[in-house]
Amino acid sequence: MSFLFGNRSSKTFKPKKNIPEGSHQYELLKHAEATLGSGNLRMAVMLPEGEDLNEWVAVNTVDFFNQINMLYGTITDFCTEESCPVMSAGPKYEYHWADGTNIKKPIKCSAPKYIDYLMTWVQDQLDDETLFPSKIEGVPFKRNFMSVAKTILKRLFRVYAHIYHQHFDSVMQLQEEAHLNTSFKHFIFFVQEFNLIDRKELAPLQELIEKLTTKDR
Repeated sequence: MSFLFGNRSSKTFKPKKNIPEGSHQYELLKHAEATLGSGNLRMAVMLPEGEDLNEWVAVNTVDFFNQINMLYGTITDFCTEESCPVMSAGPKYEYHWADGTNIKKPIKCSAPKYIDYLMTWVQDQLDDETLFPSKIEGVPFKRNFMSVAKTILKRLFRVYAHIYHQHFDSVMQLQEEAHLNTSFKHFIFFVQEFNLIDRKELAPLQELIEKLTTKDR
């Protein structure tokens, strides 16, 4: 959760997405933070009794966007057109950007450009009240909500993968590795709990995932 970062001056890559205070989703977020505080991440990601799965996925997706936003914000000085001319996660995995609307044919671009496209696209989805209803209580989620959420999470994973493969030295220099590991572990437990990302998409960090999750089985 965002509380992992304490009160440090947090430079975010994009503006933070806030869930309206006093709303049911805000209460869910507080519940998640309290459960996370107990340190049991497997328990923390479970759907709270009586809650709607779509709403739980929505609240957590917003929170992962905010976490990744902060994590990437700490290393933007190291992720440049020169250092990262392609968006990759190690030598075997390269990502080309397409969003299906503005850019239909996948384009090869630098990592900072790709991540800018990606985070802007995610932000647009989160700001769409018909997709992520947060202001009015009781508004039903669209039928395609879960498939959009899965695409968002699949793409956010790529930012983690890029940071781990290309910028982990910088993360260690900044003494951010504990935050990165806890955030990623929370993310992986969440997507595993609800089967939100295909295993093949997780391949760039498979070894790390096994290492982080084995201890908690």
